Amino acid sequence: MFSAPKSPYLVPFDGSFKQGECDTSPTEKDLPGKKELKKELNKCVVQLDDLQRKLYADDKHAVLLVFQGMDAAGKDGTIRAVLKGINPAGCQVFSFKQPSREELDHDFMWRTNRRLPERGRIGVFNRSYYEEVLVVKVHPEYLGGQKLRGIDPGILWQGRYQSICQQEEHLARNGTIILKFWLNVSQEEQRQRFLKRLDEPEKNWKFSSGDIQERAYWDSYMQAFETALSETSRPWAPWYAIPADNKPYMRVCVANIIKQAMQSLDPQYPEVDEKERQRFDEMRKILG
Repeated sequence: MFSAPKSPYLVPFDGSFKQGECDTSPTEKDLPGKKELKKELNKCVVQLDDLQRKLYADDKHAVLLVFQGMDAAGKDGTIRAVLKGINPAGCQVFSFKQPSREELDHDFMWRTNRRLPERGRIGVFNRSYYEEVLVVKVHPEYLGGQKLRGIDPGILWQGRYQSICQQEEHLARNGTIILKFWLNVSQEEQRQRFLKRLDEPEKNWKFSSGDIQERAYWDSYMQAFETALSETSRPWAPWYAIPADNKPYMRVCVANIIKQAMQSLDPQYPEVDEKERQRFDEMRKILG
């Protein structure tokens, strides 16, 4: 049975999570130097590569990594840094932005269900079905495009939390390991990162004026994150509220949690049965 990796950033399973009590930066006494963090990340990357190869060969489990956070929280960079050593054949990354017309004609989890990883692979969701209880909750006018009529908002949101929990439990029972990361960036750090996108030419393409407009809804987003994490952090699909102001530290935290989870699976290369092994000498002769 899968057990959620231990971490000081594990969101409790009893609904007691409070966003305001979460740090966006590690305390100085807990923060290793940049060289130590880089060394630790590189070590994890090598270990994850070995674990993923065994996961692929073992073909018994899938791993689903869900990343959520405010704009400029570091989702793209974290995914790239943590999974840079993984064989692309064994890893799938999908980003979910504004839903298409086709997607809106289905239930809210349809578009992500189509992208779930098969056994042997790591699937990554850069944003996910959680957008439906985050951005859509902050902007309930988006529900108009989903053609929902006459549904009480309280019932709607609670129903979505229940649907998410039920879906994740179903996946877990059928061999998918689910790890969810909220990259918890501060409003000031986000401001600094937006300024870099404006000031550095190679980052201009990342900037969107809509990101600035969303800052006006910061408090609403924080409340939406708090409720979503409280309602859906479960032993079979845990949330981790990772401090995101320090990118190197954040990436090491994420990498270590993924490594622990995959180690707990103990994937192994399949053993060749004795009948097939007896033919190895024959095959060596044919190959010369």
